[in-house]
Amino acid sequence: MTHARTNESTSLLRRALSAPAPSTRLQAALTAGSAPTVEDVEALIERCAIEPDFSVRDMLTWALVRNDTPTVVERLLVELGSEVAQARAQALHTLSKIGHPDTWPAITSSLLLDDDHEVARTAWRTAAGLVPPGEETALAETLSTQLNRGGREVQLSLSRALVALGEAAAAAVERATSDPDPGVRAHAIATARLMKDPDEAFEAAIGEARRVVALRAAPAVRD
Repeated sequence: MTHARTNESTSLLRRALSAPAPSTRLQAALTAGSAPTVEDVEALIERCAIEPDFSVRDMLTWALVRNDTPTVVERLLVELGSEVAQARAQALHTLSKIGHPDTWPAITSSLLLDDDHEVARTAWRTAAGLVPPGEETALAETLSTQLNRGGREVQLSLSRALVALGEAAAAAVERATSDPDPGVRAHAIATARLMKDPDEAFEAAIGEARRVVALRAAPAVRD
């Protein structure tokens, strides 16, 4: 349920969201979410783009999810084209929490392949959750081009997205296990292991995958 709020109240919210203390900003976002009003949407989304504290950003998302869905979604879609990487990433994260299927077309290849790791990994997770029936294989093909990207957290995010796609991702992952790049091969092999056993730890899967790749690349020993 949304509530009416005066311009003065919204101005107070903006000031509170700009306070030096994270605890003050957190309380401001909590208050906005406890009595949601569309007048606050702009201030909340603007803060998402620049808020440095993870807990506050999470509370901003919670406040937006509790607000009027059409208003919030429309404004978040604009943020996906922002030049600010955090704005794009936070918009994707909030859209994933809202889970509105009509937002799927906005999860473009440019976001899935974004140069910023945080934007890309958030796009992967969001896309895997919103992909409509019949689009899973195409999404898996796009995601498979990002194998061996970034460090441990980025690679884990990609593997989780591919695992979430299930059988639709199997062919793309299997094909990548023969990629000329040993890093791609290892990440693909690790992902294939996780698809078979989602409970396996990523560190164990990637460690074993790298061992397999190294053994395959080692020259044969002649007697």
